[in-house]
Amino acid sequence: MPENKDTQEQVHEKIAALDLEHRDLDEVIRNLEGQGNFDQLKLSRLKKRKLMVKDQISSLSDKLLPDIIA
Repeated sequence: MPENKDTQEQVHEKIAALDLEHRDLDEVIRNLEGQGNFDQLKLSRLKKRKLMVKDQISSLSDKLLPDIIA
């Protein structure tokens, strides 16, 4: 059972790291949009990365929830 605890702690750490990356990407996107004349391709890539990070966070969060049959 200690392996499960380590795994849960690792998942929490990964979620925290991804959450930080998501916030950083959000800030970069806002700053880029605020410039007025910005690279649309770069913005698109940043938004896509931000969405991928959000999906990873969601997937990892689901692993932490116990399976409950409703």
